[in-house]
Amino acid sequence: MKYFGTDGFRGEANVDLNVVHAYKVGRFLGWYYGQEHKARVVIGKDTRRSSYMFEDALASGLTASGADVYLLHVTPTPSVSYVVRTEQFDCGIMISASHNPYYDNGLKVINGNGHKMEAEVEEKIETYIDSERDTLPFAERENIGCTIDYAIGRHRYIGYLMSLATRSFKNVRVGLDCANGSAYSVAKGVFDALGAKTYAIGMNPDGTNINEDCGSTHIEKLQNYVTENQLDVGFAYDGDADRCLAVDENGDVIDGDAILYLCGCYLKEKGELNNNTVVTTIMSNMGLYKAFDKAGISYEKTAVGDKFVNANMMEFGHSLGGEQSGHIIFSKYAVTGDGVLTSLMLMEVMLEKKQKLSELRKGLKIYPQLLKNVRVKDKKTARQDEDVIACTKEVEKALGENGRILLRESGTEPVIRVMVEAETEELCEKYVGQVVEMIRQKGHEGS
Repeated sequence: MKYFGTDGFRGEANVDLNVVHAYKVGRFLGWYYGQEHKARVVIGKDTRRSSYMFEDALASGLTASGADVYLLHVTPTPSVSYVVRTEQFDCGIMISASHNPYYDNGLKVINGNGHKMEAEVEEKIETYIDSERDTLPFAERENIGCTIDYAIGRHRYIGYLMSLATRSFKNVRVGLDCANGSAYSVAKGVFDALGAKTYAIGMNPDGTNINEDCGSTHIEKLQNYVTENQLDVGFAYDGDADRCLAVDENGDVIDGDAILYLCGCYLKEKGELNNNTVVTTIMSNMGLYKAFDKAGISYEKTAVGDKFVNANMMEFGHSLGGEQSGHIIFSKYAVTGDGVLTSLMLMEVMLEKKQKLSELRKGLKIYPQLLKNVRVKDKKTARQDEDVIACTKEVEKALGENGRILLRESGTEPVIRVMVEAETEELCEKYVGQVVEMIRQKGHEGS
């Protein structure tokens, strides 16, 4: 598709994604869902400066087509999914570019079941965006839509999260890094209400500092914060709070793979790991699979992207799945990755097992892994280059059963991702370097 990738319509604000695009997305969705009744659409946003502009543009398009628009304001992506699903909205839109820099933004369209919008609807939106004539009717008179402050929807989501905690967090010293993003409006309040002694950073969004040297993409800040303040655990979220990484009491990172291991073992013990299976993506570490084998847990591997993880979970009824990056889905409680929910589930594991995260993860040995992003002129041409393929196969052969190499196209950027897992960091560097150099030699590198 031209505009919509694996995670919605994303690009630099007013360069690749502009207000006309947002207005047209609103126009189409307002008409599409309003053909037989008055459409109701809920909108959430993160803290980027451009999110306010896109919120206005979407609301203009939606109300012009006759839809009523409900504004959640600054809120996590999973809250939009929750509100759509539980309060019978036709669809939801989250304005966010997740972990990207502040100058990027995106439109994530969520269907009435709280899932990412079906590809066929996204294709129809794209056709409308590119059409020279606006063939959609405008609403008139009393049929024009209105915009409604709906902060109460976010409050209900916060209440729902709090209701999931099985124990008090009293006397637990918890560090939070809210990435100067959506989590700042939710996470600390939830942990405070559950009794934790909460220490939070990344709580001062100014429109341009989202994800900047903070949050799950810059976990080192939380690592230092946890050790300096002698905290029991730390949780870092990304810009729209749909992913979470953790830090144990020693300052060591508990990534998405480790979270899947801890929660998978815990759910299996409780008899709540449906089909005795955890859903992962092809980016998960070999060490996770070896640990699952030892624990007697089965696993599935999907393409990268939480929508593929979710599709597999929905089809087969699995209860736990996620990505190394910290998108974790607990299907009993949500239909999308939810960073704050993930942190609550990890708290439950710690409190029920009466162990620290460092002790709980002892059965997991992670193989060194190196991922390098190469900006390219054309993703497909670079990945399908015969010499790049031959170089990748050479590395594959050299690694044998003691490692692996993975080349894939980014779903949201003009980037090829080269990932190697091996027994040592030196081997990872060597083999990633070989493939990256070949991509450069063949003239595929972009600016």
